[in-house]
Amino acid sequence: MNGTTPRLDITKDIRSLTTFRRRSGEFLEQLKKSKCPVVLTVKGKAAALVQDAASYQRLLDLAAQADAREGIRQGCEDVKHGKLRPARDFFAEFETRHGLPR
Repeated sequence: MNGTTPRLDITKDIRSLTTFRRRSGEFLEQLKKSKCPVVLTVKGKAAALVQDAASYQRLLDLAAQADAREGIRQGCEDVKHGKLRPARDFFAEFETRHGLPR
């Protein structure tokens, strides 16, 4: 893998669901070793993607990081454009909106 993201190889990573069902043990071993996802087809059309749990977790982690970075980027843009308000005002509005006692 050499620190790079595994890429789909259409010559070996697209298989029929029927083949996957018949040889699921072999597929699981391949997924563990290669870390590459496998596209499963039904009647020749992509129906699902299967990947090992560790690779999926890595994708979830990357998505969470990207989401956090985007939130920070948007916050910085708001500051740059003067879209600010005192925290006191925010919390007062929040408490009122949600019926929270002060």
